[in-house]
Amino acid sequence: MDASSDEIDTDKSLFHQLLTSETRDFLVSPSGDQVKVDELDGKTIGLYFSANWYSQCQSFTPVLANIYNQLKEQGARFEIVFVSSDEDQCAFNKFHGTMPWLAIPFSDLNSKKNLTQKFQVEGIPCLIIIDICGKPIQTEGVELIYRYGVQAFPFTQERIAELEAEEEADRASQTLEKLLSTQTRGHVIKQKEQVPVSTLVGKTVGLYFSALACLPCEKFTSKLVSVYENLKEKKEAFEIVFISTDQDESGYSGFYQSMPWHALPYGDETAKVLLKYFNVKGIPSLIIIGPDGKTVTREGRYLINLHKEMAYPFTVMHLSLLQERLDEESKSYPRSFFHAGHHHMLNAVYSSSGGGPFICCECDEQGFGCAYQCIECGFEVHLKCVRETCKDNLEKEHVRTIDHSRPCSNGF
Repeated sequence: MDASSDEIDTDKSLFHQLLTSETRDFLVSPSGDQVKVDELDGKTIGLYFSANWYSQCQSFTPVLANIYNQLKEQGARFEIVFVSSDEDQCAFNKFHGTMPWLAIPFSDLNSKKNLTQKFQVEGIPCLIIIDICGKPIQTEGVELIYRYGVQAFPFTQERIAELEAEEEADRASQTLEKLLSTQTRGHVIKQKEQVPVSTLVGKTVGLYFSALACLPCEKFTSKLVSVYENLKEKKEAFEIVFISTDQDESGYSGFYQSMPWHALPYGDETAKVLLKYFNVKGIPSLIIIGPDGKTVTREGRYLINLHKEMAYPFTVMHLSLLQERLDEESKSYPRSFFHAGHHHMLNAVYSSSGGGPFICCECDEQGFGCAYQCIECGFEVHLKCVRETCKDNLEKEHVRTIDHSRPCSNGF
């Protein structure tokens, strides 16, 4: 046997070591049938670390199943193996039953533990792509599936580089009309009227991905309506286009009635294209497009929460000035106080001194930079959430006690 044959046998051995154990040379199908690992030889494999109890896994699994089925129809040599973090055999069986691929048997705890450790899986859902030799070629499979779908296959570095280059070219030629128009539709709607997309060109436009059956969407929409109306009163060139992810037209219609801006028609395929193009993983999401048709920021929701209408026009220079002003203003706040509800000391941090993105444990909204933070456990609150309590004593730099009974909902 020559050296190349030895190398192939060694690589095949590595592949089998990943998916078998000393007492098991098979995987299980959703129906419980045993399938020999040998049947996966020569295929690219996705190791899918997931669990039924986590909502993000519940959301991603049908997306992955759709891509998997498309690849199978195309004859792609690709398989997925479910590595479960479910609570018990019953939960495993129920969740695996929603999947069209194989799995490590739930009872094989050692194999699941070894795979998790080998690939340093720290969160789920996680999709590790391994080649025919058992070597990892992508560790961010979830991101790639959301971003590129079936086009990501065979998930090699070369293929992803090609897709990134295509993406870059698309963004360089991006215009508002290319984003919102199709060959058969050159308009958006405003309630029941058709409005040409061309009338939005030259303005700052927010693409608002949202849905009725989403509590955070309902909460953010009311805030966005207030911001929009304030900017319109000031005659600012700002518009919003609602891009629905509602599951039915009644939900779309009911939700859109609360909005004073434009929308894509319900069921328009452009919505799916834009979700993928902007890699929208959660709603509500607000993508800001500048007057030149290029993307200004994908963080419109966070910026509206932080600055309200002052965030407009969302440019880097404008936001930098706002952040400097916020940092300067925040220095007049007490440097620390004892949070009676949280039972720990909170210290002020700024964007220039270690502050980063977080979710406020008081109002559940996003924040960045300036915050009161518990170093011990990650509890963080907006400065504005304690502003009213502190405003009479801003000039004093001493420990304060503020009675907030709400417990921490964990940070970002």
